[in-house]
Amino acid sequence: LCLLLWLLCALLGGALVAAWVVLVRRLDPGRLSTALLAAGLWGGAEVVLAKGPLFWIGLGASPLPGDPWLAGMAALVGAGGVATVQVLLGWGLWRVVRSWRWRWGLALLMGLLLPHLLGAAAMAAQADTPIPSSTETVLVVQPAIPTRQKFMPGQQVRLLQLLVAALGEAQPQGATVVLPEGALPLDQPLPEPTPVEVLSGGFRRSGPTLRSALLRFAPKATVATSWVDKHRVVPLGEWVPLAPLLRWSGLSAVGGIEGGSASRLLQRPSGAIGVAICYEIADGQALARASRDGAGWLLASANLDPYPLALQRQFQALAQLRALESGRWLVSAANTGPSVLVNPAGRVVAALPPGQSSTGLFTVTDLHRSTPYLLAGEAPLLAVLAAGGLLRAARL
Repeated sequence: LCLLLWLLCALLGGALVAAWVVLVRRLDPGRLSTALLAAGLWGGAEVVLAKGPLFWIGLGASPLPGDPWLAGMAALVGAGGVATVQVLLGWGLWRVVRSWRWRWGLALLMGLLLPHLLGAAAMAAQADTPIPSSTETVLVVQPAIPTRQKFMPGQQVRLLQLLVAALGEAQPQGATVVLPEGALPLDQPLPEPTPVEVLSGGFRRSGPTLRSALLRFAPKATVATSWVDKHRVVPLGEWVPLAPLLRWSGLSAVGGIEGGSASRLLQRPSGAIGVAICYEIADGQALARASRDGAGWLLASANLDPYPLALQRQFQALAQLRALESGRWLVSAANTGPSVLVNPAGRVVAALPPGQSSTGLFTVTDLHRSTPYLLAGEAPLLAVLAAGGLLRAARL
């Protein structure tokens, strides 16, 4: 069944790219109007696909880690805009190779320099922290417990021991303790009244349905006082058809989960935050909406075990883009990694060693400024498409 799902995803991705290629050929790829329409369509499609399981075919995160200045454009136009710029640069390179005319080479050089300069300027602006601004200390727990073993009694005891140790470490600092996605089983209370706030991935029931959620335990509480449910659940991995009737969990140990509200905002007395659970980190629009609604920083809670380091690097690149787009600090807490702290300029400023059980104290700054992307959203993409349509009407 896994192989069939992989094949289906590959076929769907290939079909989308093939349809795009057919459209470009019909419109004549040598025309500037075609380049603008094709690039805008690709970028817009990435924004839509980021909300589903085909987010991985996108170009938005590809500049990281090698080309951070180009990735810095995300603060201005979002990940979809970054993808649009890359398609336009690819079209310019193709024209240079095809024609060998010096004016095309000069235009391409300017086209390469401009987005990099804009991205670098945006990153520099993001790095400036407004003064005065409030800060918060976060203690991230990376348990490194194999997913298929985490519900075994021995591993649950070990997890609670890690949590108790983390609470003892956090109390003198007044730090919020953060555990990764799915750390606590269904209806698992904390072992003792907590002296500090705890944010942990876990499970809860909402009527007859099971939800994966980020649970918030208020100071001195042993049960969750508020939560944000996972909205984007994995088909057949988490969400399975007829789960209450057939009593099967699909392809994972936690199947039978229903999705929750689309809002990624978690209200807290110390300030609201934006929450991404696992690969919800791919959806820039959702976290941008949470930032506009008052989130002062972002939290990504994930469990990427037993996936390889390549997927951890992909997840980290997506986290860096979300920090750039929103102009917020981002904390990633993951079972085996990446557990990192990303600043609003998209730079990783602290990280825990991947695959090892460890903890780390991260300091985040609560920010409420607006980036150009938060203000304009996908309007630049629509402008590119409109420009392509106007040039098409002018037969250019």
